[in-house]
Formats: sequence, C-alpha cells, structure tokens
Amino acid sequence: MSSKASLPARIVLDALKTTTRQRPTCECLQTRLVNRKLRPRQQARHVSTAGSQRSEMEVESERTTPRWATTPAGMKAPVRTRPERQNTLKVNTDQRRLDDVYVNILGRDGDKMLSEETKWLAVTSKSFDHGRRGFNDRLAFFGKRIVELQCSLGLLSVSDAAAFLKGEGQDTHGREPFRHPAIEAVECLLGGAHQYFTHHKALSNLATQYGLPEVVRWHPKNPDRLEASGADLVYSQALLAIVGALALEHGSAVANRIAKERILVPMGLKRDWTPKVKEPETSTPL
Repeated sequence: MSSKASLPARIVLDALKTTTRQRPTCECLQTRLVNRKLRPRQQARHVSTAGSQRSEMEVESERTTPRWATTPAGMKAPVRTRPERQNTLKVNTDQRRLDDVYVNILGRDGDKMLSEETKWLAVTSKSFDHGRRGFNDRLAFFGKRIVELQCSLGLLSVSDAAAFLKGEGQDTHGREPFRHPAIEAVECLLGGAHQYFTHHKALSNLATQYGLPEVVRWHPKNPDRLEASGADLVYSQALLAIVGALALEHGSAVANRIAKERILVPMGLKRDWTPKVKEPETSTPL
C-alpha cells in the first residue's frame, strides 16, 4: 500500500521539477547577446539636403570675393521655388561709376572717404537680393538722426525770435515766462520748415540731382513704375545712409559738416550759421 500511495506523489514532484527547470539556451544566441553589449552605439543618421562636398578652389574663391559682390553660398537654396523675373531693374556693378557719385555728393576725394565695402553697403536696399548681401537700414537710421539734429540747430540759428515773443499783456494772470536766447525761437521747430527739410521726397529730389539713383541697388516690385514701388524712400534712405557711414568711420564732425553743406544748404537752408549763445571761454592755465 505504501508503494502505491507514494507513486502519485512522485509523479507530482517530477512534474514540479520539470516546470521549474531552466530551459537550455542556444550557444549562438548567447554569443549574439554578448556581441551586442560590446558593440559601440551608432549615432543616428540625420537627413541632409546639402549638396556634395565642394572643391578647394570654390572655397578659396568665396573667401576672396567680398560679400557685397556675390551672395554667400550658405544663404542660397539648392532649388529655386519661384522662376526668375523676366523684367527686372538693371543694377549697377561698376566701381568707377559708384566713385563718381560719391565725388558728386561728398566733393573732391569723396570716393576715398569710405571703405569699399561701406560704399556698396550704403547704397544697397533691403529689397536687393533679399538682404543677403547686407543693407543700409541701420546706417540710414543713424544718418537721419544726424540730419534732423543739424536741421533743428540751423532753424534755431536763422529764425527770428521776435516773431514768437508774447507781450506782457497777453497773459491774463500776468505771468512772465522763462526766457533764454537759446530757446526763444524753439517754436519754429513745430512748423512745416523742419518737416520739409527732413521729408523723404525732398531728400529724394536732392539725391536725384547728385545721380544717386543710378547706383542704388534695389529690386522694385514693379520696374515700370518706380515711384509707385517706393523709389523716393529708397533714394532718400541711401543718401542718409552715407551720412551715417561717415559718422561711424570719421566721427561726428565730418558727418555734421556733410549734412549741413551737402544736404541742408542745397535744399535752401541759410549758409552761415551763427549760434545765438556764445560758448563760455575756457581759462588758459598760468
């Protein structure tokens, strides 16, 4: 009886042992797992749209060519999304022609006052080549501030202060305003004279007299209608950018002189400017 009772128990124990026994692994699977752990992790490959590697001659030619002369290769798309325009404005590329315009604007040796890159940058609008060769927005902003300041000083020096003085009987309360020779004619800045000398159409007419539109680099929306495309604003901006470039490379004294003699005086402002308040004399050391 004991042998018969122990037989089912042995069968159950053998079944439990077979379920808990580890399954044998293949040798090829073990070697594959070991090699995967030892192999270095590969970097992910990124999709690139760049072209093939350029030759050394192409790289050297780009280094020697200035930015204003050609579009940088890194800013060009590999494929054009739009076809080229058939009717485009012809842009000047002659250095001698540009120098002649600078001589007309700045006077004798005017072509030597600015560096070659700055001369091209001052006459380049943001619309030209999508701004990839640089543009004159910041130079024009700086030059406009200089011209406006010199225009204000010129109007204050030539205006008649007696026309703006008020009598004592005009104030009902009998108040006497503060008076100083330097601010007696400050009301003249509120009139249309200051706006006339700094308006972009008046500056554009002066730029046309100097021949600046012949060398300005820009792409109008409609080459057949330059005025409707904003030619006045582009020409005046180029003229102001030249003043800003002079201020950066030669200082405020040269820029102020050019703004007065070559811009404001030809537009009709009085030539001889005399300040109404004399500067205090500095005492000489003993």
